[in-house]
Amino acid sequence: MSTSTTASVSTHILDTSVGRPAEGVAVQLSARSGQDADWHELGGSATDADGRCKDLPALPEGTTHVRLGFETETYFAKKQAAAQQDAPALRDSENGRPVFFPEVTITFAVVPGEHYHVPLLLNPFGYSVYRGS
Repeated sequence: MSTSTTASVSTHILDTSVGRPAEGVAVQLSARSGQDADWHELGGSATDADGRCKDLPALPEGTTHVRLGFETETYFAKKQAAAQQDAPALRDSENGRPVFFPEVTITFAVVPGEHYHVPLLLNPFGYSVYRGS
């Protein structure tokens, strides 16, 4: 929750390759106070069945920049393993293929008193982000 002296952040992930929320993606939240300041990792969470992180840590007073780090490699590896299990003929063609985006990092500026909802639209070979509501 934002206050007059802090901003707040929320996020969710939609896997556009299947048109469903991406469950179980680890998300790390970092913040800094000033463009040249050091990043401070505040903690993290994982997306739920709706693809949402409902328990990200609060931003400290004075935060000017936020970074969300999404660990996508594990999500795609699990998804790929499930697909291979369902379609054994694909096993050999997919075996050993690396995940193209093993992680996604989004950095954005914030101002006190504002809430920032930053969704990630994700697929195996592309992603998009925007400031939601």
